[in-house]
Amino acid sequence: QVQAVESGGGLVQAGGSLRLSCAASGRTFAGYAMGWFRQAPGKEREFVAAIIWSTRTTYYADSVKGRFTISRDSAKDTVYLQMNNLKPEDTAVYYCNVVLHTTPTGSWGQGTQVTVSS
Repeated sequence: QVQAVESGGGLVQAGGSLRLSCAASGRTFAGYAMGWFRQAPGKEREFVAAIIWSTRTTYYADSVKGRFTISRDSAKDTVYLQMNNLKPEDTAVYYCNVVLHTTPTGSWGQGTQVTVSS
């Protein structure tokens, strides 16, 4: 079973940047599609971005298009989420997961907290 370990969150001012990492644990991400999701307090978990490992095809939620970039590093078996021009509404716990299109299919890890101050 593919497991993911998220890291890289923190506190940043609006307009700032962060890069999140999602490292494979147990099995390689190769051959899967991987996605980032987020859950803000009091809200449901939502899709943020996804990447097909083999083709590097990417998908984004409308709310992050043009600001966030998902990428992967095969040598490190890691998926990244570069987040630029962060907004307070981006504040959430961010998770990664194996996806089918934009639907998560694996178990959830602990996530990484991103807090954007205004």
